[in-house]
Amino acid sequence: MEDTFYWTHRDLGDLYKNESVERYLRTVMEECRHVSEKLELRHLSTSDRTTLQSRHAELQTVAYVFQTLEGALKEQEEVLSLIHSSAGSEDEDKQLTQLLMEEEAKISSRILALRKDLIKALVPTDPLDSSNVLLEVMAGRTTGGDICQQFTKEMFQMYQGFASYNNWDFETLNYSEAEYGGLHHAAVRIAGENVYRYLKHEGGTHRVQRIPEVGLSSRMQRIHTGTMTVVVLPQPTELEVSISPKDLRVDTFRAQGAGGQSVNTTDSAVRIVHLPTGITAECQQSRSQQQNRNTAMRMLRARLHQSMMGKANEKRKTARKQQVGMRSQSDRIRTYNFSQDRVTDHRTGYEARDIKEFMRGGEGLGLLVSDVLEHSEREAVLDLAKSGGGGGGGGSLP
Repeated sequence: MEDTFYWTHRDLGDLYKNESVERYLRTVMEECRHVSEKLELRHLSTSDRTTLQSRHAELQTVAYVFQTLEGALKEQEEVLSLIHSSAGSEDEDKQLTQLLMEEEAKISSRILALRKDLIKALVPTDPLDSSNVLLEVMAGRTTGGDICQQFTKEMFQMYQGFASYNNWDFETLNYSEAEYGGLHHAAVRIAGENVYRYLKHEGGTHRVQRIPEVGLSSRMQRIHTGTMTVVVLPQPTELEVSISPKDLRVDTFRAQGAGGQSVNTTDSAVRIVHLPTGITAECQQSRSQQQNRNTAMRMLRARLHQSMMGKANEKRKTARKQQVGMRSQSDRIRTYNFSQDRVTDHRTGYEARDIKEFMRGGEGLGLLVSDVLEHSEREAVLDLAKSGGGGGGGGSLP
């Protein structure tokens, strides 16, 4: 996209020079040597050996990149020494010097890539990254409510486009239309490779600034500000959440359309309430009550899973920013300014132009998502280095 640009934070590889990260790397390498030595002992029990082998495999990923980087740095030092010793001498071979300088440039480029790979190897893994997701979009409230509803519909279409761009499956579970062609609320299931990894940071409040094109607000011809909310939940397996039927209250009602008019003459819409927690899910997407019930149960299961994970994370008091439940999804994360043709992510300072193209959910959104993910990884490594362990290459010795 020619009209898209962004400002981003420093490169991930720059963390290699961070004092806390350097200290942490030394700790990881020392632990790797310690574990290797313990694995050579003959008196280890089977369980201890299995634990050590698992830990060694984790540490070896970091150690391999670190050793490769150390080798490249030594190689660069040798080439620079040859360049300095031959430069200015009477018998200087200019062609050889030029070749050495080209070789040094290649090594420098490799060193930068290896530094980035090393920091990526330290990033704590999120076991939920490979999960499919339940994504919900909900219109906010403002004096011109229709601007929020129209924006919510555009956001729904943006994520639908992004799913297509990434070859992910996009299944609409619930879709509640509003007047003037807008959208009150929608819930979708997105399935594919590492969907949660790339969408988990989309959760939060998205703000729009524009002159409305439709609805009551369009008559005023001035810039309005509205909001909508995105919720991203990892979709659990059946085994991860146990729900007792006696803890559920199931209500049925007639499906409603835009403006409140009934779109179904039977009680096909379903609302399920989990009585112990008060968590609710409803669906009126299908004319089949059973199908709506199944969909509502899937949504309820995902919300209960999110609630459980949030409480577990709070109890562990982990500093990992990427873990589900730790970051509030009520924070305003991004502004879409149609009047200035600009999208701004407030977490990283990323800016993208050509907002209409961005809203298609293709490369423009992909670049922003990658930038936010790298920013999150950077913060996670810094937190890990300052705390001295807990995932990635850290942790205590057996």
